[in-house]
Amino acid sequence: MRALTLAKTAGAAAATAVLGGLATGPAVQSKWYQTLRKPSFQPPKQAFPIVWPLLYTDVAVVSAATLDALDDRGAHDEARTYTKLLVLNLVLNGSWSWLFFNRRQLGPSAVLAGALAVSSADLTARAVRVNGTPAKALWAYPAWCAFATVLSSRIWWLNR
Repeated sequence: MRALTLAKTAGAAAATAVLGGLATGPAVQSKWYQTLRKPSFQPPKQAFPIVWPLLYTDVAVVSAATLDALDDRGAHDEARTYTKLLVLNLVLNGSWSWLFFNRRQLGPSAVLAGALAVSSADLTARAVRVNGTPAKALWAYPAWCAFATVLSSRIWWLNR
């Protein structure tokens, strides 16, 4: 894996984390969030700052390896497509925090979480096709996004 590619994917993932955190941090402490009804399967708040950095790291590393492999094969169009889909995925990812925590739009954020899960699964499947077994580590990302979709949907349902 080339350092420049990793720097780009890591920078994009880090920017997503920072921008999402700007919406999330203050809201988690707010009375609005504290009084939301949450399902019994809501993870403890300590889980999120552990899980998300690991997932962002996974996205950055697997995506860098995928882009390098595509470039090495001369599959430049496929690399550009993967890059565009990665950017879309990260925009969906960061947007969820703003829609849920900042705008307090529970229904639309549940729909957005579903779109993020689909996008994450597509990105992962593409990476696995290119890199095989090593890229399978990325399946944790769409799995978590699918769980987040269920969680977001349940929070919306409980607070309608």
